[in-house]
Amino acid sequence: MNKESNRSFSYLITGKDIDQRIDTFLAFQVKDLTRTRAQELIKNGFVKVNDRSPKTSYRLKTGDYVSLFIPPATPCHLEPEHIEFQLIHEDSSLIVLNKPPGLVIHPAPGHQRGTLVHGLLKYSRDLSGVGGVLRPGIVHRLDKDTSGLMVVAKNDRVHQSLAKQFESGTVEKRYIALVHGIMSGEKDEIDLPIARHPKRRKEMSVLPSGGKRALTLWRKIDELGSCFSLLSVTPKTGRTHQIRVHLSHVGHPIVGDSVYGYKKRWWKNNFQWATDILPQIKRQMLHAEALGFIHPESENYCEFIATMPDDMAHIIKSIKLIDLYNKTDKKT
Repeated sequence: MNKESNRSFSYLITGKDIDQRIDTFLAFQVKDLTRTRAQELIKNGFVKVNDRSPKTSYRLKTGDYVSLFIPPATPCHLEPEHIEFQLIHEDSSLIVLNKPPGLVIHPAPGHQRGTLVHGLLKYSRDLSGVGGVLRPGIVHRLDKDTSGLMVVAKNDRVHQSLAKQFESGTVEKRYIALVHGIMSGEKDEIDLPIARHPKRRKEMSVLPSGGKRALTLWRKIDELGSCFSLLSVTPKTGRTHQIRVHLSHVGHPIVGDSVYGYKKRWWKNNFQWATDILPQIKRQMLHAEALGFIHPESENYCEFIATMPDDMAHIIKSIKLIDLYNKTDKKT
């Protein structure tokens, strides 16, 4: 097996590499190449097996000659913008930030400007190009209306290392969630498979057959009167909308969740001060409080904390004051 310079590689397949998928093989051989990026290169004709273009699922055979060319990343054409976010940590490898609620991560239909990506481009040009485009190395995402911690990679090798940690479930993630109702018990787990909703394709749902395993651990922090619970939530898998879907499925949706949560009728039927609190809730009360991972450079475990944002703290304080008023009023 030999390797050429200038981002061109060649391999003669023997021994232990036989019967491997070619995308998996290439991702293992090139340290800053993800499997997803390898698949893109295969589909675009930058990978040859015996001078022929293979499928991404091709399994290697004895004597196969594999050639790979990685073209230079193309520039990102997004205009940098000044976007507010709290910097928690920065070094030569990565950035850890606290995303405010209401901020979209990257451009999408209806959000062509004013995203976190635009803000990162304004803040730093030293960011990873995974995917073939020079753009901020977004390793993972938070929903628009979820606040809290995110890590951003500054180069492709760091990006790949962090992505593998997220994929393997070794990253420690802890959220604070304000939910409807009083959770039974002090702690428990929700182990239910999640898949895309069969009819509402933009939503996810619990599907016993056909869904991917999803595991969420929760611990009760506080009970707010008879209507709300404050939870510490740890997702052990990383399914889309996992925390929101799981809590909604067990009858305790996150307060303010416009997709999986309760509507105005619940408030009117269960909380007589709805007219005081409801207008103040502008988003789902979910915050990514803690994030821990193995640093790709030092190989030491590091953990970061982001305090609860003001809007969420204000809602919790208001509910507690109402509960205190109720208790005082009953005594008199």
